[in-house]
Amino acid sequence: METATLNKAPLTAKDFATDQEVRWCPGCGDYSILAQVQKVMPTLGIPKENIAIISGIGCSSRFPYYMNVYGMHSIHGRATAIASGLKAARPDLSVWIVTGDGDSLSIGGNHTIHLLRRNFDVNVLLFNNQIYGLTKGQYSPTSEENKVTKSTPFGSIDHPFNPMALALGADATFIARSMDRDPKHLQAMLTRSYEHKGASFLEIYQNCNIFNDGAFETFTEKTSKADNAIFLEDGKPLIFGSNSDKGIKLDGFKPVVVDLNNGASADDLWVHDETDLYKAQILTRMFDDPKIEGHLPRPFGVFYQVSRPAYEEVLKKQIDWAKEKKPADLDKLLRGNEVWDIV
Repeated sequence: METATLNKAPLTAKDFATDQEVRWCPGCGDYSILAQVQKVMPTLGIPKENIAIISGIGCSSRFPYYMNVYGMHSIHGRATAIASGLKAARPDLSVWIVTGDGDSLSIGGNHTIHLLRRNFDVNVLLFNNQIYGLTKGQYSPTSEENKVTKSTPFGSIDHPFNPMALALGADATFIARSMDRDPKHLQAMLTRSYEHKGASFLEIYQNCNIFNDGAFETFTEKTSKADNAIFLEDGKPLIFGSNSDKGIKLDGFKPVVVDLNNGASADDLWVHDETDLYKAQILTRMFDDPKIEGHLPRPFGVFYQVSRPAYEEVLKKQIDWAKEKKPADLDKLLRGNEVWDIV
């Protein structure tokens, strides 16, 4: 048995692909995300039988069919609840939640908030395409204002959710952002999400080329990416631009873009610290419309991470303590501490 284990060939991306036909629209960003997850999984060193992928409803939620691991295509908005129960019962498993902006921020919004505050050691991959794709193009909780869709022919009057600000407000212990069209960066963020002990929240910009094509092209296209996206690296100054000639410094609590070719020094720039909660809140609010003159670049990378006990670990400790200190007495539990005698 030991010899067989030692001689076992290492897993590859193909080992995580199923025999199911991948059924997304040609050109969908989901294909790239699937490919990156399949590439990263073998590097994590987890046996396939110890991985579970739970999804809700939506285009992204077909993911478990295409991953050769355990999985469940569950119900709308409740992947987080099902994954919580699974992790509580089987804390040894590596549990991944695949969801979309509609699935996790509309009908499943409350479940997402409570998963993050409880801090189960699971990995949330939120595919954000700013539209309902599976039901053919209605506006979603992340669609921009005045968005014309089949359900908002005169433009949406809703103010959109900011997923990163929402996650940080729910006291998430790890929040990050990546995109479907930057495979290397996405692979790095998937790895960082897995390495974090606690609930990791990774927002992935995903292009829906049928119902919302080009929603993120400002941040993904070579001609505009460098001037509109800034990639966060812990301990390094916030620098961006096609020639790395722009930076961000703080004027009090306000981020300001400066020109490094026009008197500004790299020594004056904001240095990113993944453990700084207060600056992380500023980063989540760098959410300007890229069409507005003087806008701030959109951040990508790890915004914030902090260590806090995972829910399932605390749960186990409490159960073990109760078994040792307070043997179960069902009658006493049902009677409670307040009892009345009716004469």
